[in-house]
Amino acid sequence: MKIKLIVAVLISMLVSCSVSKESKQKGKTYRFLVGDYSKKGAEGVYFCEFNPTEKSTKIISHSPELEDPSFLAISADQKHVYAICETKGGSVKSFGFDEKTGAFTFKNMVSSGGAHPCYITLDKTGKWAFTGNYTGGSLAVLPVKADGSLEEPSQTIQHVGSGPNKSRQEKPHVHSVNISPDNKNLYVADLGTDIVTNYAFDEVTCKLSKVQEMPVKAGSGPRHIAFHPNLPLMYVIQEMAGIITQFSVKDGMLTKVEEVSTLPKDFKGENSCADIHFSPDGKFLYGSNRFYDMIVTFAVDEQTGKLTQLSQTSVKGKVPRNFGITPDGKYLLVANQETDNIVIFERDAKTGALKDLNLELEISMPVCIKFLK
Repeated sequence: MKIKLIVAVLISMLVSCSVSKESKQKGKTYRFLVGDYSKKGAEGVYFCEFNPTEKSTKIISHSPELEDPSFLAISADQKHVYAICETKGGSVKSFGFDEKTGAFTFKNMVSSGGAHPCYITLDKTGKWAFTGNYTGGSLAVLPVKADGSLEEPSQTIQHVGSGPNKSRQEKPHVHSVNISPDNKNLYVADLGTDIVTNYAFDEVTCKLSKVQEMPVKAGSGPRHIAFHPNLPLMYVIQEMAGIITQFSVKDGMLTKVEEVSTLPKDFKGENSCADIHFSPDGKFLYGSNRFYDMIVTFAVDEQTGKLTQLSQTSVKGKVPRNFGITPDGKYLLVANQETDNIVIFERDAKTGALKDLNLELEISMPVCIKFLK
C-alpha cells in the first residue's frame, strides 16, 4: 500500500508540474506600445498584446487622445512613456504607465525644440531625453524629472546645410537621435544634409559637444541607426538611396567600413528605406523598405560585421514605416502605415528567415513599435 501511495503521489506531482508548465507556456505573451498618426482616427498611443500560443492579438488600452504620437520612448522601469507629437508646433508628452491595468496618466507636455519631431530616445541613466525635429532640422536635450515628467529643453542644437536633392534636402532634416551603448556619444542622422553628426555626451551635465561630422553618399538621406549588440559597429540605413552604411566605432569616433544595397540586383522601382534592427544575437540585420514594401534580411559576419543579403520578405501591407523584434528574437512585427495593420512574422534563429503567421493587428496608421520587457 505504501508503494502504491508513493507512486500515486509522484504521478500527481508530475501531472501538476506538466499542467503548470503548459499553463505558463500558454499564457506567454508579448506586450508592446504602438505610436501612430491620428489623421484617420487613431485614439492615441496603443498598448497591445500578442499571444503566439493562442495565435491572437488584441489592443488592451490606449492613452488619452493625441495628435500624431508617431514615435515613443519607454523608461527602463516601464513606468513612464514619452510620445513626440509630430506637429508644426513640436511637442513631447509624458505619461505615467501601469502595465497591470493598462492605464496612461498624463503628466506634462513640453516643447520638442523644433517643428515636426520624429524621434525620441532616453540616455542610459533615464535622466535625459533627446528629440530629433525633422522639419526644424534640430535636436534637443530634455531633462527628466524624478517623477518621470519632462522639463523644457536645456539645450537645442540647430543643424545647417542641404543636400543635392532639392525637393527632399533643401535644408537639414534630423531623422533620428541615437545614444551609444556606453552612453558617451549621441549620433544624429540628418536626412537633409547627408551627415551623421557625432556629439560627445556628458551624462552629469548633459551637455552635447560636436566631435565629428561623418558624411555619407550624397543624396542618400541617412535615417535610422542600429548598434551591433556584440561588436563595436554602427549601421545607418539611408532612406533615399536604399543602402546601409557600416561604421566601426573606436573611442566614440566613426570610421566608414562599407555600404551595401537593401534592394535586389537591377531593382528599378520606387523605394524608401525606413527602419533597421539587429536580431538579439547580432547574427542577422533587418531593414524595412517602403513602396517596395519588403523587409530585407542580411547575414552578419561574426568577426567583421560585414553584411550579406539573404532575402526579401513581403510585409503583407503597404509602407512599412517601422518594425520591432521581440526581446527573445522569436518574432518580428511590422507596422504598415498605409494599410493600418501590424503583421506578425516568426523568425528562424538559425537562418534569419521570416515566416508569415497570417496574423495581424488592426491599428490606424501605425508607425512605431516598442516592446515591453
